[in-house]
Amino acid sequence: MTDVEQIDPDEAAARVRAGAFLLDVREPREWDAGHAPGAHHLPMSQFNERYADVLPPPETPIVAVCRVGGRSQRVAQALAQAGYAVANLAGGMQAWVEGGNDVVTDDGSPGQVT
Repeated sequence: MTDVEQIDPDEAAARVRAGAFLLDVREPREWDAGHAPGAHHLPMSQFNERYADVLPPPETPIVAVCRVGGRSQRVAQALAQAGYAVANLAGGMQAWVEGGNDVVTDDGSPGQVT
């Protein structure tokens, strides 16, 4: 297994502000309830079929996130093995919210983590 850097919500938000690609791998019902502004959605269940259509070039930094960090860790490991520059948001969206970061729905209204 490839070691993947674990980052906290402050570091994740800083990287996203600096241009990192925020990859949310939660399932559609979780995403619909709320996600980080500017995140890109690719459910883990569809990862193998769709990643080439969703992901940026391998040199673009990626921050992977799920609800608590387990699914995104597995996806991040696969991406790292494929040559992507990726970090995992430890604690996932729960940590993101606890860190004081926004959660929105697709229409921009306030969301929640489910």
